[in-house]
Amino acid sequence: MSDKIAAFKEEIKNASASNQEELEAYRMRFISRKSVLGDLFNEIKNIAPEDRKAYGQSVNEVKQLAEDKFKELISSLESSSGSESSKAPIDLTLPPLENLGTLHPLTIIHNRIVEIFQKIGFNVAEGPEIEDDFHNFTALNFPENHPAREMQDTFFIESNPDIALRTHTSSIQIRVMENQKPPFRTLAPGRVYRNEAISARAHCFFHQVEGFFVDENVGLVDLKQTLYYFAKELFGEDTKVRFRPSYFPFTEPSAEMDISCNICHGEGCNVCKYSGWVEILGSGMIDPNVLENCGIDSEKYTGFAFGMGIERIAMLKFQVNDLRLYSENDVRFLNQFKSLS
Repeated sequence: MSDKIAAFKEEIKNASASNQEELEAYRMRFISRKSVLGDLFNEIKNIAPEDRKAYGQSVNEVKQLAEDKFKELISSLESSSGSESSKAPIDLTLPPLENLGTLHPLTIIHNRIVEIFQKIGFNVAEGPEIEDDFHNFTALNFPENHPAREMQDTFFIESNPDIALRTHTSSIQIRVMENQKPPFRTLAPGRVYRNEAISARAHCFFHQVEGFFVDENVGLVDLKQTLYYFAKELFGEDTKVRFRPSYFPFTEPSAEMDISCNICHGEGCNVCKYSGWVEILGSGMIDPNVLENCGIDSEKYTGFAFGMGIERIAMLKFQVNDLRLYSENDVRFLNQFKSLS
């Protein structure tokens, strides 16, 4: 047995490792739980009682020698790999290897819209996604028989028919106007809900940005100039803009704003339905009834409001043809926006 121990000592002293594979082989032979040293310790039961102490000391010497050699091999391998890497030049211009995430395209557009309006004095307000009838409908001049109040258009809370998931962020407009005093110049972004079938052009939830400006002597020209500025800042100076008369319960007069299609550049395509124009938002002068519902003197103050869907803006800006892609969390789709984050 002493010859076997001496042979192991000699093998350990002469051991070397030029790579990780050889280092692992050494570890398995002399350090792991199934190493040859384990076999030596198991042999102690076959040693005569009077010789066990000396035998145990010899085996422990081999164990300590093996562990010291293992540390030495690790240190030697690390220093050699370090010297090799130090010889190679480091290119500090290379991009990092970390696989970083990216902003969602809707977040990119949301941030851009907020940035544009903040430059002209708009602040940002938020409100609850679960709203009562007054803030979501009544205060906004919706008549009792308006279709939006029906179950097929709105998600009502079953236990309380006066509570619903908000259908627009105009409810934030009411909350701001009833709790503050004019002037207001506020932007209200957020998620909204409609009871609609999900398709490439519609979803049961989406995101809106509504804005409103209330002060003395605010007129239609202020509305048009604000939205002209917004459209050209977001879509470019060459973008053409037009207003069409429309109807909304909370504005009078009301108008929808179109921009020249930035996909076909006005020549006609399936996105603009071959008209060369794409509708991006609704707007109008705030109805005096809405101001009065919030305790604001409509004889002294006037204002305008506008609202747009962030998904619609993102579809035009990024030329995305299916609205469902925004909520499917497909990383192949999301990774295309890394350069914009």
